[in-house]
Amino acid sequence: MKILIVCQFYYPERFTVSDLAAALVRRGHSVNVVTGKPNYCFNQILPEYRNVHNEVIEGVNVHRVNLYPRKQSRLSIYRNYLSFHRNAKAYVRKIKEKYDVVLSISLSPVISIAPAVLYAKKHHVKHVLHCLDLWPESTVVTGAVKKDSLIYKILFNWSRKLYLGCDRILVSSPSFIEYFRDVLKIDNRPFANLPQPALSPKEKLDPLVFSKPHNFVYVGNIGRLQLIENLAKAGQLLANRGDFELHFVGMGQESEKLKTLIANNRLEGIVTYHGPLMIEQAERFYQNADALIVALKNQGTVGKTIPNKLIHYLKSGKPIIGVISGDGRDVLIASGGAILSDENPQAISQAMSKMMELSKSEKDRMGILNRQYFDDNYELDKVAQLLEEELLTAIKS
Repeated sequence: MKILIVCQFYYPERFTVSDLAAALVRRGHSVNVVTGKPNYCFNQILPEYRNVHNEVIEGVNVHRVNLYPRKQSRLSIYRNYLSFHRNAKAYVRKIKEKYDVVLSISLSPVISIAPAVLYAKKHHVKHVLHCLDLWPESTVVTGAVKKDSLIYKILFNWSRKLYLGCDRILVSSPSFIEYFRDVLKIDNRPFANLPQPALSPKEKLDPLVFSKPHNFVYVGNIGRLQLIENLAKAGQLLANRGDFELHFVGMGQESEKLKTLIANNRLEGIVTYHGPLMIEQAERFYQNADALIVALKNQGTVGKTIPNKLIHYLKSGKPIIGVISGDGRDVLIASGGAILSDENPQAISQAMSKMMELSKSEKDRMGILNRQYFDDNYELDKVAQLLEEELLTAIKS
């Protein structure tokens, strides 16, 4: 197949689209990607990419359009979204080459799939969406937009129109299908489940040796939906133990709040924020940890998502503390390698205490179960094969 992929993010930004595109090339397909210049988590366009428009990465032909860099302010995020939407559409209009199928990867924002909708309509080819985030639901649960506002109504109609520009919709979490059918009122498109694979690190570094006997690790977005304050307060409830440390790795809107909470409550050495790290550095925290923590607020359909960090945790072969509901909770029940907790700090602290009471052999067994579940369901080549089958089905339909 000749496949055109449209996604605002691509390596060296760390998203699974890069791994899937390379896997499709290894399976014998020709893959071209339209994306932006790398800026996510960097607060700027990476200097070495400012004059780069075309490159080949692991056999994938990558075209990068200019866009405004995403920084910390909300205005910069809006400008980032809209600049990719405008410039990628302008580039796609000029593409004369015919592809067999178009694949769009929908992270935030959904307007990033508009260039794929445009190409598919203009060239009369099928458009397959891999939906990793729901709009406008995500704008509501993050507090960016109120559901009864005019902006929400505009985003709702815009999102629905874009989704209707897809011929086949693949969802990373089964609950998404309910949102499409019940909220967006889209029930005339074929849906299928396609999980995200885990991110693939480029190298393996030696594990960290911790100073405390027991250690818990959270890696990912430091945001409100991830219950960061509740996790930190759970650590505070156990502060008198003195034999454990709770480690946070990542960045997000709650980063400064987390640092303030640690300082104001004298939690240094108990709760530690390490800031954002590349995946290779973050993985150093895994091997000697008692457990990895995944948390997601039970709010709306987005709160039922299977976070990509959960899949990455399963791959690591470590026990997991799951402060999560919906599809993510179902995964952890099926894997058998987790202690589940309610969202409040007291419940989380009890889950941490329970994990510390387990023997090494008990924790090792939980980790083995998690790795086995990953191998059976989320291994990259298996996901790439499923995606290949979905693309072929779309072409033949």
